[in-house]
Amino acid sequence: MIRKHALASAALALVMVLGGAANAATITPPSEAFAQNPGSDYFLADYTAYESYLKTLAGQSDRMKLVDFGKTEEGRTQWMAVVSSPANLAKLDHYKSISRRLAKAEGLTEADATALAAEGKAVVWIDAGLHATETVTSQGQIQVLYRMLTMNDAETLRMLDDVIILFAHDNPDGMELVSDWYMRQDDPLKREFQSIPRLYQKYIGHDNNRDSYMSQMAETTNINRQLFHEWFPQIIFNQHQTGPTGMVVFVPPFRDPFNFNYDPLVMTTLQEVGMAMHSRLVAEDKPGSGARSSASYSTWHNGMVRSVAYFHNAIGLLTEIIGGPTPETVKLVPDLQLANGDRPMPIAPQTWRLAQTVEYQWTMNRAVIDYASRNRERLLFNIYKMGANSIARGSEDSWTITPSKIDRLNEAAAAARPANADAATEAGYGRAGAVDPELYALLQKPEERDPRGYIIPADQVDMPTATAFVNALIKTGVDVDRATRAFRVGGKSYPAGSYVVKTAQAYRPHVLDMFEPQDHPHDTEYPGGPPKAPYDVTGYTLAYQMGIKFDRVLDGFEAPTERLSDLVAPPAGAVKGSGGAGWLISHEPNNSFTLTNRLLKAGQPVFWLKDGAKAGAVSFGPGAIWVPASAQAQTVIAQSVGELGIDAYAVGAKPAGEALPLKPVRIGLVDVYGGSMPSGWNRWLFEQFEAPFEVVYPQRLDAGDLGKDYDVLVFADGVIPAPQGGPFRAGRSSPQPQAADIPAEYRPWLGTITDDKTLPQVADFIRKGGTVITIGSSARLATAIDAPVELAIARQEGGKLTALPTKEFYIPGSVLRATVDNRQPLAYGVPQEVDVFFDRSPTFQLKAGASGVAPVAWFASETPLRSGWAVGQERLKGAVGILDIDLGEGKLFVMGPEVTQRAQSYGTFKFLFNGLLYGPASAGQ
Repeated sequence: MIRKHALASAALALVMVLGGAANAATITPPSEAFAQNPGSDYFLADYTAYESYLKTLAGQSDRMKLVDFGKTEEGRTQWMAVVSSPANLAKLDHYKSISRRLAKAEGLTEADATALAAEGKAVVWIDAGLHATETVTSQGQIQVLYRMLTMNDAETLRMLDDVIILFAHDNPDGMELVSDWYMRQDDPLKREFQSIPRLYQKYIGHDNNRDSYMSQMAETTNINRQLFHEWFPQIIFNQHQTGPTGMVVFVPPFRDPFNFNYDPLVMTTLQEVGMAMHSRLVAEDKPGSGARSSASYSTWHNGMVRSVAYFHNAIGLLTEIIGGPTPETVKLVPDLQLANGDRPMPIAPQTWRLAQTVEYQWTMNRAVIDYASRNRERLLFNIYKMGANSIARGSEDSWTITPSKIDRLNEAAAAARPANADAATEAGYGRAGAVDPELYALLQKPEERDPRGYIIPADQVDMPTATAFVNALIKTGVDVDRATRAFRVGGKSYPAGSYVVKTAQAYRPHVLDMFEPQDHPHDTEYPGGPPKAPYDVTGYTLAYQMGIKFDRVLDGFEAPTERLSDLVAPPAGAVKGSGGAGWLISHEPNNSFTLTNRLLKAGQPVFWLKDGAKAGAVSFGPGAIWVPASAQAQTVIAQSVGELGIDAYAVGAKPAGEALPLKPVRIGLVDVYGGSMPSGWNRWLFEQFEAPFEVVYPQRLDAGDLGKDYDVLVFADGVIPAPQGGPFRAGRSSPQPQAADIPAEYRPWLGTITDDKTLPQVADFIRKGGTVITIGSSARLATAIDAPVELAIARQEGGKLTALPTKEFYIPGSVLRATVDNRQPLAYGVPQEVDVFFDRSPTFQLKAGASGVAPVAWFASETPLRSGWAVGQERLKGAVGILDIDLGEGKLFVMGPEVTQRAQSYGTFKFLFNGLLYGPASAGQ
């Protein structure tokens, strides 16, 4: 479904006109606008005050326009201060048009681009506040803005003439929450924000910086519109606050690996900008910056604000700095006192204050703006150049070289080496490591060409999910077309309404990254050593995660299409047929869960048909949904199918065969004090699909008698804690405040899930007829309550169960192919093979003599990897990922893979959706 903050509703609103002269005498300084000067010790300005100050500045300065670029999930306005010279501000639409034309690169010659680059202004995005507990970015932005609006030195004036700077705030809700929580204490020494009771973004907290390519959150959609639909900045600077221990700030360049899909100019320019930042810090006697090996950040994963930039030919910058309103200490790390290429100027241990951090931020902001000013024409021309490169590569045969292809080349070279290999190598090719150049053909096999485009057929079983995928592409600026009539390509017919995504477009790197598998290198700490942990996940192909059916087209093709200019609704569903007994609905579309929830809410009977059914020539697989005729059911169905994009078939007789009656369910979504991001994603998901639920905290679980209030309990990944060093991935835990130290409304949220107190109550709930669903590492519940299963991949050491060494088994966030028994109710509507997201996930096997356990999804191959990185993947063969377990009168559904991963894995949502309804429906049977 299209969300309320669809692109069309996010049009810019210029809320202030140019004000008075830009000089310090007429512009209110921060020290006069806030209760204390932002950047001073023990003080945080909140978003309400920040917003008020922005409006004040917009009314006073002729260097700034204030732009409303959308509403947050909690309804606050996201503001962006557009800062440049008065002359540039008077022609913003003109410069915006130039920026767009160069970024899209369509229909331009090099001469055209050169002329536009000479005329245009560099556009730089500098944001703040994405991660709200990283408070320095928002406080520092206030000071940076004031200085850019009031300083009249030659450098500042040059910057304002050459550059349009977009100072944006990413997370107003979080700034308000964190700042107010910190300032609630009268005693400055008691101020802290480690004990905030919930996530600092309404649903997902820190994961708001993992939503960039999916764009589920309102704030992400607002940001992406500015970046890839409105302004097309050449530099995107995303500021953060987690500086390396013993240092002050991480500044690019980043460590390897980088992603193989984007243009090399992205990385070479990124290194230029990063080193300009380091150089300015050093020149201003500001030590303690580090790059590359100083931190784990890489440029592999697409999902972050600064990294999505790379796939759009923009320079994405990340800084991570120390500091905060409460003074801290720069620690002494002996090895970091020795300068090297990544750490040019070490810093001595010392007390560190927020004011110092603000000055470092000022320096880095100035360095980036200065680079953009001095390299204005280069930046503008190069974003065109990268876009033109993408269009050219998408218009001809091209190949992306990835690690697995190099492995294959090396294997072929080794097999072809002569007996006197060393001498022959040196004599024939001049240096060790060179191989026969004829083998280069292995890197350009015709069948391994990059696609010229992708076709998403309109006749797939879950077109609403396919449309959600297309909307994710559109939100990130990808050009998507829709067929206006049926057509043929490569001997295959496609119906009208099919989506076409060609790769001959500027954002080709992003297109490839969403459709093609990520081939992560075997990255080790040292040759032959253990795997080096990636910064985030290694495989995330969105088309795979969402279960989209698409065709890769390797040759140029044409189709009768229209360009989609904005988000689209799925093709409207309809009531088909005229029978009066009831309606048959496919279980395969995810939106059938929404329709079921609406019917149950209306008190209407709904059934699942074990053996499926037929309506004329249309066949429905196992789990087909049957709704007996009634006036109220007819109203719900008639009002829903068009919007949801699913069809309901009116038939004249009730289908034969076994039918499982569903019933309204009371869902308890388990969360913890401070908030769980996976639980927050599920909360958002439940709201989108209209599942009835309430959030449950450990104190309520510990109280027992859970069946009085709930039919189903859902434990997201990490909600059931696991001990460090064990076979289950241990989550992060943080200390909780004393009840007396927090407002009374949050005290019921305190507590932790424990093996000795909480889990026995959960087991009792199951045995008395309740349903429990565990996802990811929370599947530890199965072994903790002695269910008849055991871990499939683990070892005994010293009488304790431990994980295998990572050299033997390591799959950090990848997409794997699983086999599914979709005759099982838990898997109704899921295809027989499905791509699952797997992040060091638990897998199981049945204990000897086990009964009442049904494997639902398992790994049938020694090579299940579809996208990402997998060490020892062959060990998964035969391991079970999803199980249906009978315990007493109830059900335990174990889902080791992350079936709702960051609300991206639409292809496996049905496992959760089915469990919510099937468990209570089968209780006691």
